[in-house]
Amino acid sequence: MAVNAKKIAVYALVVFVLYVIITDPRKAADYVQIAFEGISNAASAIGDFMTWVADGAK
Repeated sequence: MAVNAKKIAVYALVVFVLYVIITDPRKAADYVQIAFEGISNAASAIGDFMTWVADGAK
């Protein structure tokens, strides 16, 4: 039962993404930019944390 729910959720997400891309490509590009900025900020924060730990957590 859980596998079927997961498949349905994935298919629904794919359909939604395709709908957004087809109906409003500029908005879809904005979403992608926001996602990559979030990933970049998270990676930067992890790098800062690891540098802090490597410096002795001072």
